[in-house]
Amino acid sequence: MSKKRVLYVTQEMSPYTVLSEISAIVNQLAPHTYNKGFEVRVLMPKYGLINERRHRLHEVVRLSGMNIIVDDDDFPLIIKVASLPGSRMQVYFLDNEEFFKRKAIFDDANKKPFKDNADRMVFFCKGVMETVKKFGWAPDIIHCHGWMTGLIPMYHHKIYKQDPIFQDAKMIYSVYNSSYANTFANNFFDKARINDLSSEDLNDYRDGDQITIHEGAIKFADGLIVGSDSLPESVQNAVDASSAPKIEHNSEEFLAEYLDFYKSLLST
Repeated sequence: MSKKRVLYVTQEMSPYTVLSEISAIVNQLAPHTYNKGFEVRVLMPKYGLINERRHRLHEVVRLSGMNIIVDDDDFPLIIKVASLPGSRMQVYFLDNEEFFKRKAIFDDANKKPFKDNADRMVFFCKGVMETVKKFGWAPDIIHCHGWMTGLIPMYHHKIYKQDPIFQDAKMIYSVYNSSYANTFANNFFDKARINDLSSEDLNDYRDGDQITIHEGAIKFADGLIVGSDSLPESVQNAVDASSAPKIEHNSEEFLAEYLDFYKSLLST
């Protein structure tokens, strides 16, 4: 029997970035899953503060060279890879000079959110899906961590589900309490409408004038993990209303619980 494949998509991961609880969770979870006999790949942004020499990143030429369209502009996608320290597992980094060269993650030196965070999100989410297609590596589970991955469940459901690479994948969204959606401009929905999506296809990501990233991702997930101790009320309500299987993050036993959750989804 072939090994099951788990794709982790995350906005952060230690030791490359240490921003929130996500960094430590993915750092422990990915190699644990790998060591339990799964095939594992991790995709994350290559922020400019990541030291390429220290972490031994190098470009994967056969995967680089694609262009990702954001708001009618083409942006080249560069793929880099490194081995996670202490593991034989590989981490892939999505890079672009326009979006990720700066020496910061989401905020500038004055703690103000970058004005192009929405563009960076769209670039990353579409870039992930196109990179996996170029891998030719069909995941059984796609596990997304962080608001920056929040468009991937919808893109998977509405655009990529018919592709043989993605047609059997189960989508898990880990819900955390942070989001930059309230700093996005109103043209976010135009930017997020990749391929042939219509404005109505993004309705689950809006509530009146509010942009609701977590709520939209929850709508399209096959499984949910509540990763933070508390969530904003609207996000918690979306979790409670979802019929998808769900568990809560347990800081003591989460590695075993997450793997049991994967197995239960794969058996359905």
